[in-house]
Amino acid sequence: MLLETTVERGRFAGTCYRAANWRCVGQTTGRSRNDRHKRLKVPVKSVWLYPLTPAFRARLFRGD
Repeated sequence: MLLETTVERGRFAGTCYRAANWRCVGQTTGRSRNDRHKRLKVPVKSVWLYPLTPAFRARLFRGD
């Protein structure tokens, strides 16, 4: 129902995604899943979503 991608904020603005009607829904925290001691830093990324169906919200909440 949705496509998801991430864009590194320090290097790219996500202009092409915005022009192609993707929606920026937030950003990552700059930590990886292997960061158990809060020392490993990775670049902060913007999270972009693209709905494949017009009623994606209703379908996601219904659980179809």
